Amino acid sequence: MASIRRTLSPSNERHYQNGNQYSVQSPSHKLVLNGKSSSLLYSRKNYISRKKLFYRCLVFFVLGFVLGMAPFGGFDDAKSSDFSFEIKPPVVNVKEEMKDVVIPRPDNVVVNSVKLLGSGEEVQGKFDYASRKLLIVVTPTYNRALQAYYLHRLSEVLKLVKSPLLWVVVEMNAASAETADILRKTGVMYRHLVCSKNMTDIKDRGVHQRNVALEHIEHHRLNGIVYFADDDNIYSLELFESIRSINRFGTWPVAMLAQSKSKAILEGPVCNGSQVIGWHTNEKSKQLRRFHVDMSGFAFNSTILWDPKKWHRPTSDPIRQLDNVKEGFQETTFIEQIVEDESQMEAVPPGCSRVLNWHLHLEARGVVYPGGWLLQKNLDAVISTT
Repeated sequence: MASIRRTLSPSNERHYQNGNQYSVQSPSHKLVLNGKSSSLLYSRKNYISRKKLFYRCLVFFVLGFVLGMAPFGGFDDAKSSDFSFEIKPPVVNVKEEMKDVVIPRPDNVVVNSVKLLGSGEEVQGKFDYASRKLLIVVTPTYNRALQAYYLHRLSEVLKLVKSPLLWVVVEMNAASAETADILRKTGVMYRHLVCSKNMTDIKDRGVHQRNVALEHIEHHRLNGIVYFADDDNIYSLELFESIRSINRFGTWPVAMLAQSKSKAILEGPVCNGSQVIGWHTNEKSKQLRRFHVDMSGFAFNSTILWDPKKWHRPTSDPIRQLDNVKEGFQETTFIEQIVEDESQMEAVPPGCSRVLNWHLHLEARGVVYPGGWLLQKNLDAVISTT
């Protein structure tokens, strides 16, 4: 049986007298140290590579720093340099840009001149509220079948009146939610007041309601023209625009239905231009009145109520309507507290040539509704579904 014996490789260790070991790995005869020597060699190479890497990073850092500071020329220039910048809009030649622009213009429109405002000229506003006096419209109201209809009808007129206007609505005993809801939906500036007088001691409900409004105007020193507008009357828009020109006290004729409802009568001033020279009256029972005016036939300056010195009033007593006078004399007794005679009155409109409001006395007393209709708090009629 043949046997193969492997000879020793040249890479086997050989011992020399100096004790060093050498091993030959390849024909290239590379020198390989033992374990201790190879570790020292590796650590030294690693140290050399780290040192080279450090110097390279330092060189690149210095180079980058120098290149970054180069545009400024130096540290002093960098400190004194201004880093702020400003974006300026491009210059536009309006004439050149608008040369080919065609602006359409409606037919039959001729532009006579164009005025450019200078730097020192003031631009006047489109609205001139300050030039118009405040209208203070006082309306006493109470629960009845047509109350909602009357308030809606009057509010539609007041909405068309130019501002400023304040609608003072006065109720008895308590402010009803129905009336408040109507006022909120009108779009008219208003104040909802309450007269808390005892109903058993009241002869004329409207007198006390108007006095509550007068107290409110006097307390808050409202400056304007006061007008008593009952909710069941009919008013023209021209009336409210005309009474703004009143200085102290203005009056005008009122068309009324007679008690018989068969004819119309006229009550109010007879005028010569802007002067009051007489009175219209057709009822013998009222001929003893000093001023023959309907409650909706006059208006006055509110400052008379709270500034007696301005109007040279002989007394500073509050101006109020009286409940202890005969029916039909409330108007004249109230006016006598404001003016002395016709010379302090103004005709509205000049000459009293037009009737601007009607007093029809159309009260819905004893209204009978068809079967199935319900009346809720005398404001709205509701049809039952059953």
